Amino acid sequence: MISLQDISLRLGSQLLLDETDLTVYSGQKVGIIGRNGTGKTSLFKLLMGEISPDTGELDMPKDLRKSQMHQETLGSSRSAVDYVIDGDSKFRSVEKQLLQAEQDHDDNRMAHLHSELELLDAWSIRNRAEQLLSGLGFPPEDFPRTVKEFSGGWRIRLNLAQALMTPSDLLLLDEPTNHLDLEATLWLQQWLLRYQGTLMLVSHDRSFLDVVVSHIVSFENKKLFLYRGNYSDYEKQKAERLALQQASYEKQQTRKKEIESFVRRFKAKASKARQAQSRMKELDRMVDIAPAHIDSPFIFKFLEPQKLPPSLLACEGIAFGYDEPLIENFSMNVRADSRIGLLGANGQGKSTLLKVLADKLPLLAGEIHRNDHLNIGYCAQHQVDELDTSATPMKLMQRLDVKAREQEIRNFLGGFDFQSDRVTETIEHFSGGEKSRLALALVVWQKPNLLLLDEPTNHLDLEMCHSLTVGLQEFSGALILVSHDRHLLSNTVDQFLLVKDGKLDIFDGDLNDYEKLLLEQNKTDNKGGKNSEEESADAQNTKLNKKELRQQAAEQRNQLKALRDKANKLEKHIQKNQNSLASLDEKLAETSLYDDSQKDKLNKLLLERAQLLSLTETLEEQWLEVSEIMESSSELE
Repeated sequence: MISLQDISLRLGSQLLLDETDLTVYSGQKVGIIGRNGTGKTSLFKLLMGEISPDTGELDMPKDLRKSQMHQETLGSSRSAVDYVIDGDSKFRSVEKQLLQAEQDHDDNRMAHLHSELELLDAWSIRNRAEQLLSGLGFPPEDFPRTVKEFSGGWRIRLNLAQALMTPSDLLLLDEPTNHLDLEATLWLQQWLLRYQGTLMLVSHDRSFLDVVVSHIVSFENKKLFLYRGNYSDYEKQKAERLALQQASYEKQQTRKKEIESFVRRFKAKASKARQAQSRMKELDRMVDIAPAHIDSPFIFKFLEPQKLPPSLLACEGIAFGYDEPLIENFSMNVRADSRIGLLGANGQGKSTLLKVLADKLPLLAGEIHRNDHLNIGYCAQHQVDELDTSATPMKLMQRLDVKAREQEIRNFLGGFDFQSDRVTETIEHFSGGEKSRLALALVVWQKPNLLLLDEPTNHLDLEMCHSLTVGLQEFSGALILVSHDRHLLSNTVDQFLLVKDGKLDIFDGDLNDYEKLLLEQNKTDNKGGKNSEEESADAQNTKLNKKELRQQAAEQRNQLKALRDKANKLEKHIQKNQNSLASLDEKLAETSLYDDSQKDKLNKLLLERAQLLSLTETLEEQWLEVSEIMESSSELE
């Protein structure tokens, strides 16, 4: 058990925590959330013993084994696999002692040390390190490469692998998915679910938090609040609490209407039933949790494009890459309403495609026809590294628009939480999150009609990620997005392209389908091929005579009719609930309801609405299950 009692913590003159308590029990998986600068990293330093509290007591077992993911790595001549193995310091110590004993010809000491290595499972340690590297996206040919040969993002992956390699009872991970693609993120997700120790995790990836953690610790007003459940549960609990606050009501309704507007637009253009069902459920849920974010400092709105022609650009038989083509003979048309998400492992060509479309990289073959009114807003994955650190946010904005008035720029940057003097300070000392926000602000200011975004959520906190998601929902132009943030993808795009093995094709499914595909591939890769006896048994089991096939088809038709009847009943029930909800919302919109004398009636209506929402969500889940079974049955006919 880890216990913080009356803890106060300062960073220089800034008070981060003020006499707060927190208890984390052994084996719990805890997500740590809070705006940038509230003290998440300082909390980790406190737990690692790197700093001491100003007041209060920190109590944890003395023999607790701790592991932490480091954010920076100096160049090293160690090979990647040896660097990961270095995470097991006990193994390295025994290994060193064994080498000395061999030099001293001390047979008794050597025998004792070999026994210690046996207890440490030393004979499998290289294999375990290589599995970690493979899971995090390193190909086998990279295992012997030295650390200094890797770029910054890949060095962070090495740090993550080393932290996972370290035997631990407490594992502290700070933004572990920042430099991972979706494939590596899913692998890490599965690894952490199997982890037996206590996990404390800082992440802006809400989908990742939803799967991995069982509790949320939120930094609120210099206190630590513990919520039971994952991030979505936290949002609901916070939304329910804030929904009772009269001062918040009007702002809630405005945000909910904005999201509902996007939902209606999406319904109007949804083409594929399965994709539509998945995304509609995500979008409808966002309406319900909108109140949880009403106190966000970010007001993220994309400016309306000056012109939005029906067709923005067309690719005709293009090939792109560097020395050799990554993709060949690819064609597509990007329309004003296109919302495309790119899927595929790192190195397959997703970022390269965005560079080509943004005219930052020449084509190897083919043509791209760009509309005369095309205005691209391109945000590269490492855009923050290209910012002029000697300039101020004000100066960077004025370089884009010399006619812009200072107050106009201040008002705009305020929506990205750059306030007062921060607007005129040089950005050399800005945090990674602040630089990412500024890079996005520079893109938005240009009023693009086509957004090309490559991992835009890197270094952003959860509030900014949520604000970006809502902003992209409202954006009236076209969007092509590369992101490992599944929540962002689910809520902003309606078509996926998969980049894999030199091919770029439409992916006919949603993110759940893609995740299942990846997990199945991992299982196949781990199991290897079947032997001839297994293949023969499989073939024998699939043989059915004609009579059995006819009986099976008749049974499927009967089942399908029953499913259609059930789906129709559920739809009618859902529609009835939605009508009731609309009626309740009209009543709740009456300002007189918020007088003190109407408090009981207000609470009764809010309770009734919450119950209706819960019932409707359950019915919708049942409808989705029935629809998926119907779709599967139809495919078998």
